[in-house]
Amino acid sequence: MAKNNETELNSNQINLIGVGTEITGDINSNGDIRIDGSLTGNLITKGKVVIGETGKVNGEIHCKNSDISGIIKGKIVVSELLSLKFSSKINGDINTNKLAIEPGSKFTGNCNMSGDSILDAKKPEEKISKEQTTTK
Repeated sequence: MAKNNETELNSNQINLIGVGTEITGDINSNGDIRIDGSLTGNLITKGKVVIGETGKVNGEIHCKNSDISGIIKGKIVVSELLSLKFSSKINGDINTNKLAIEPGSKFTGNCNMSGDSILDAKKPEEKISKEQTTTK
């Protein structure tokens, strides 16, 4: 028998994109996400993002915390801690509050670690709506 609250979104959920899985499109989630496959699109979550050694993301990532061991081509915005493991390769800009980099990781792009950058690094659609309301 199912409980009534099981249909509600659970922020403790863990979503897995396995090895060999390829997804094209944007992902929005409240829970944690681990990617060992491939994502072409933007990823937005209120939880943690883990990109495994075989994981590849081509698009923007917005999350609370992240551990990267795979490849990212695009901007990554992390509100708390971003950890780049030895096998990680990032080609794009980073906005984060805290950054941990292991020897061997590769990063090409700009990095902004000021606390204000996280607030200014909103999703593109949020920036547009904010600009429209302030220009009236």
